[in-house]
Amino acid sequence: MFSRGLMLYKVTLFLLIFSSIASKAEDNQDLKNDILFLKIQELEAEIAELRNKVESQNFLIEKLISESLGNSESDSDDNIENLALNADIRFKGIEDPKSKDQVYNVAIEALEIQDFEKAFNLFSYFVDSFDDNEKTPLAYFWLGEISLIKNNLEESENYFMELIITYPDHYRIPLAHKKIGDLYLKNNDTNAAKDKYNFVVREYPNNTASSLALQLLKNME
Repeated sequence: MFSRGLMLYKVTLFLLIFSSIASKAEDNQDLKNDILFLKIQELEAEIAELRNKVESQNFLIEKLISESLGNSESDSDDNIENLALNADIRFKGIEDPKSKDQVYNVAIEALEIQDFEKAFNLFSYFVDSFDDNEKTPLAYFWLGEISLIKNNLEESENYFMELIITYPDHYRIPLAHKKIGDLYLKNNDTNAAKDKYNFVVREYPNNTASSLALQLLKNME
């Protein structure tokens, strides 16, 4: 009787110990599963980030550098404008001549049909994204001109001054000075306008800007 009770006690103790071990093993497995789940989430996040980078690179190649075979010219222009308006994707440092020409030429076309908003966006994109000793100063000039047309006088002066300071030897400099005189005149600062026009006549006597400035001085007498 005593032996049977002892045996029952041992069996019960064994079951309790086994149950405890099994429970701990299950807890450890749950912990391992949780860790594995977190690692999978981290990998998924990394994959998503890499996918975004690849898609951005593909966008660059497709929209800005690679030729879009089979697309109409208007579609190409729209793609270029959409690229310029996409503030999240900038490709500064890409110096592909065809890309620069595409953006600049579409901006000029927009200017010719007086789509000033589109032209302004494209010229802004151009000066932010490319470096070209000929086209960049012209883009600054047109940004100043468009701002003047839209009566954004302070913004206009900033663009003309950027052109004058950064590209002092560019052939548009005399006209940029004359345009600043126009800004002063439009702002009813007659004396400052006269000083600027006289500066243009004195410093650039053989330039067309000088003739324009001289005519304005005569009109102001």
